[in-house]
Amino acid sequence: MNKRPFLSACCGIVLLCLTGGCEQRLSAGFAVGARAPSLPTKTLADVGGNFSKVTTYRQPDPRMYQYSVDKALLTGKPIVLEFATPGHCTNCDEQLQMLKAILDKYQGQMIFIHIDQYENPQAYKAYQVMGDPWTFIIDKNGIVHFERAGRMLYGELDEAIKQIL
Repeated sequence: MNKRPFLSACCGIVLLCLTGGCEQRLSAGFAVGARAPSLPTKTLADVGGNFSKVTTYRQPDPRMYQYSVDKALLTGKPIVLEFATPGHCTNCDEQLQMLKAILDKYQGQMIFIHIDQYENPQAYKAYQVMGDPWTFIIDKNGIVHFERAGRMLYGELDEAIKQIL
C-alpha cells in the first residue's frame, strides 16, 4: 500500500488550516479578565410582561428577564449571561433548558440573564458575540471570568459557576 497520496493529502489539509481556511472563532473578541460591558437591555418589566418582546424562547422563565445587564452589574452579585436565539437555533433552545435547571440551584446567589439577538442586538455587538449560544460568567465586581461558545452540559456550567462563587 502506497502511503504517499495519503500523506500528501494530510499535509495539504494541515497547510490549509494553518493559513486560515479552517478558522473557527472560539472567543468573543475580548479577554477573560476584562470588565464586562455595561448596557441597558430589555427586561420583562420594560415590555409590560410580554415575553415575545424580550425572547423567541418558547418556554421562557421570568427569572431570566428581571435585570438589564447594566442594572445587574450594579448589584454586586455574580452574573450568568446567556446569549441565545432559540427562534432559529436548536442548540440555543437546549442551552436555555439546561440554564433553567441550573438557575434553580443557584437562585438568590447570582443573576441569570438571557439575551436574545432579535430583541437586544446591541448586547451582541457590545460583547462581540458572533453566533450563539454563548455563555459569560461575570464576577461580583463586573469582571468576565468565563466565556464559552456553543452548548454546554449542566456539569460544565455548574463547575464554572462554582469557580466564581
